[in-house]
Parts: sequence; structure tokens; C-alpha cells
Amino acid sequence: MPQSYPMTWEEAVAHVRADPSQAEFARSYFFDDPLGEACERYRQSTEWAAVRRIIGLGAGRQSLDVGAGRGIASYALAMDGWRVSALEPDPSSLVGAEAIRAVAAEKNLPINVVQMWGEALPFEDATFHLVFCRQALHHARDLPSLCREIARVLRPGGIALAIREHVISRREDLQVFLEAHPLHRLYGGEHAYLLAEYIGALTQAGLRLVSVLNPLSTDINLYPLSRDELKSRIAAKWRLPSPRLIPDWMLRLKGDAMNDPGRPYSFVGIK
Repeated sequence: MPQSYPMTWEEAVAHVRADPSQAEFARSYFFDDPLGEACERYRQSTEWAAVRRIIGLGAGRQSLDVGAGRGIASYALAMDGWRVSALEPDPSSLVGAEAIRAVAAEKNLPINVVQMWGEALPFEDATFHLVFCRQALHHARDLPSLCREIARVLRPGGIALAIREHVISRREDLQVFLEAHPLHRLYGGEHAYLLAEYIGALTQAGLRLVSVLNPLSTDINLYPLSRDELKSRIAAKWRLPSPRLIPDWMLRLKGDAMNDPGRPYSFVGIK
């Protein structure tokens, strides 16, 4: 029998927001209000700066934000000139489709909100120049089907970017990760996959992976920390005169060696 949980996703986030001891967690996950300010803080973050270096500015091109949540990435995409469709099945005004509609109206952004799951996208083939997924693939009801749909609606030469996806090294690590997650125990919606499962689902869908970014190889995965801050901490610990003495390749090697259950990876694919 499936395990039952005490709260919905919306109730779980509301519960965390109301707990003063979780204030920093809520802020780092952009669950705080006013929503417009949280969205702008995300757009100004080191995470989004690293995303922008991969995808560029929109210049009127079409983008799809899969699992858009409360709209922080949809907002950032729209502000950067992308024409945005936001896919979010949850209707919530706190963490779902109504929240996206509210911030789009407040900021006068033409974001098209679609309340559906991603395994059967309501779009024509080759519609989008960019399909963006922030912490969305690990929530898939069927990961291979979701990846096939992402590839189907992507234009030839388009970018599929899936970021901050939870990775486990062994299947038995999944329960360790779920028990440690501060929201999963409340609503039960978290998950993680083996790295090979993500890579297999994306490549078998017809995407060419050009980057598989480990937890320490990009500010995307490190946020709210940055690589510069991490290098400064390492330099101080090793009593080095400058963080510039910490090379990028060292962080990549250290990231490859990590095996923490649920550690974040990001994937860049081209159709």
C-alpha cells in the first residue's frame, strides 16, 4: 500500500514558510513573499547568471518552462526576452499556476500558463528554441516519456536544459535521501534517479548531451553558494594566499567523486 503523507505540496511549503527556523531554507528555495521580489532575486542570482551563459538572451525566441512551480524561472526567462510558456500542473496560488499568473500580471509579462503534466505536452512538434527544467525531471511520473516529449517539442538545434536534478549512486541511497529531505516527509513528492538513468532517458529521447555538470562544476548546482565562495573557503582552510590558486578542474574532480544521496546535477542537451 502506498505511504500516505500529512500534507499537500502547497500545505508543506506553507508549513515551512511559517517556521522561523526554516526561514533561510524558504528564502534559498524562493518560497518567500512578495513573489515578485523573490522572482527578481532569482533573476539576479549566481544560478541564473550561469544559466544565462548557457542559453543566452531570448530575443523573442520561444521557450518552455517545464514544472514551472511558482514562476521564478518563467519570470527570469520573460525578463530576458524569451517568449515563455509555463507548464505547471498544480493550480496553487502559492506554489503553482495561479502564482505564475499573478506575478505575470503584476509585472506585465506575457507568460502563457498551461496546467498540465509534461508526459503529454499540448504543443506541436519543433515549437521551442529552449526547453528549461528546473528541478523538474526528478518529479516526472515517467522520466523517459517526459524526455521524449521535451525532445519532440524542441526545434532542431534547440537547447534542453535540465538543472539541479537529484542524483543517487545506488538505488538503496534513495530512501536515505528522502528521509533527510525537509519537505518530502510532509508531502512525499520528492525523488532521485541514478545518473545513468537521466543520461539514458535524455539521449534515448534524441538529445545530444553536450554537458553533464556535477555538483561543484557550476554555480547552477552550488546555489546559494557560488564557486568563488567555495574556492575562498577552500583557500582559507588550506591557508592559501588566494582562492585563484584553486583551479576549476579540481572542483570538477571533487564533484565527480561525490556520492551524497540527492546531490544536484545539471544537463545540457541539443536536438
